[in-house]
Amino acid sequence: MRSHETCQPAQPSRRRFLQASCAGLPALLAGVCDAVGDEREPVTARAKSVVLLWMWGGPSQLDTFDPKPAAPAEIRGPFTSIQTRTPGLQFCELFPRLARRTDKMSVVRSQINYDNAHRIAGSIALTGGKGRNDVDADYQPNFGSIVHRVLERRSKLPPFVAIGPGKMRTAIGELKGFGGGVWGSAYDPFPVHCSELADVELPTLRLAEGLSVGRLADRHALLKRLQQIKSTDTANVAGWNHDARRALDLLTLKENHRTFDLRQESDASRGRYGFTQFGQSCLLARRLVEAHVPYIQVNWSQWVENIYDTRTDFGWDTHWLNFEHMADRHGPIFDRAMAALLDDLDERGLLKSTLVVAMGEFGRTPKISANGGRDHWQRCQSSLWAGGGVPGGQVIGASDKWAGDPTSNPISPEMVGATILELMGITTDQRAELRVLDGGTPVEGLA
Repeated sequence: MRSHETCQPAQPSRRRFLQASCAGLPALLAGVCDAVGDEREPVTARAKSVVLLWMWGGPSQLDTFDPKPAAPAEIRGPFTSIQTRTPGLQFCELFPRLARRTDKMSVVRSQINYDNAHRIAGSIALTGGKGRNDVDADYQPNFGSIVHRVLERRSKLPPFVAIGPGKMRTAIGELKGFGGGVWGSAYDPFPVHCSELADVELPTLRLAEGLSVGRLADRHALLKRLQQIKSTDTANVAGWNHDARRALDLLTLKENHRTFDLRQESDASRGRYGFTQFGQSCLLARRLVEAHVPYIQVNWSQWVENIYDTRTDFGWDTHWLNFEHMADRHGPIFDRAMAALLDDLDERGLLKSTLVVAMGEFGRTPKISANGGRDHWQRCQSSLWAGGGVPGGQVIGASDKWAGDPTSNPISPEMVGATILELMGITTDQRAELRVLDGGTPVEGLA
């Protein structure tokens, strides 16, 4: 297998083709490192696509999917619990739509993380492990990047798409585990911005000033001819041409334009998801599933904190105003959007082959703080898993009487990643060959 750290300066970079916003697509002849996907396709995949609903900021387990109605008020909080469709399983009252659909999902109540700082915990949760030497750097690739490498030739569209308002960050800096990590930027996600008004932007495919699509097609033909004359690496040329063709197709093919055009949907369809940034992003995720994109990450927000009065983009980091934000914003928006996504996929016959996972980087403290919120808590959190071969109507793991620690079946970030990849047909042997998720075993009952 080719090393992904070997630089071939004589080869035009196919990644450079995709990163059009940096210097424009003409800058392909400069030598940079290349990357070629793993040629072996999974043979036992139960899920053809993954949609990760990333609840950036860390939602409270008590105020979502693991309420404790018998706990004291300073633990329980002001919300009541409601019965779900699954006997004996209760949700917080803010999620009535999802409560009626638990027959389609498994609820995990014993997930853990190794850190309680957003940037570090978020990177761990999305990559399955700590950074090299236990510092906030040199993370293994994101789960989506692994899927990208193994399944990159499955779709005409990029294999790993991240939908959100921008690269995720905190007040301290950007989240580092968002993409290729130690594999490099060739495996970063393809970013897509989606607004509540159904405006969709593809920021990495903005053409350089003075470059038209027609000139781009001519340039592509020229570069293809140069490759045929110059290169003796047949496999590398095939890989480069594939992604160059994909980049050009994104700009020119009407069918690809339609995939990203939410105005192709009826008002009723768009309204079903909610006229919010997150709701419309979930609708776009469904369209990408229909276009056979293997891995789609829908980010709740770009920023994590909710403490800045002038910022309307913020995550589940509710140290302050936890219950106000949960009742007025986070709960209703998320409940509506995820329920609509599950129904829509199911009605189109896609849920069985699409894994939908909803989680954040950690949970929140059982005890309500003096600020009227909940703080970071890496020792226990909840997540939802639906479709893609996952059984519905079950609970995996359990937490103690205050939802502070697992009492059974603690599920690590490595196990989360191994489960997602196993359901995608990326086996233990393949993960070992790729040197990812060392020691991670799929969660029994999910995969």
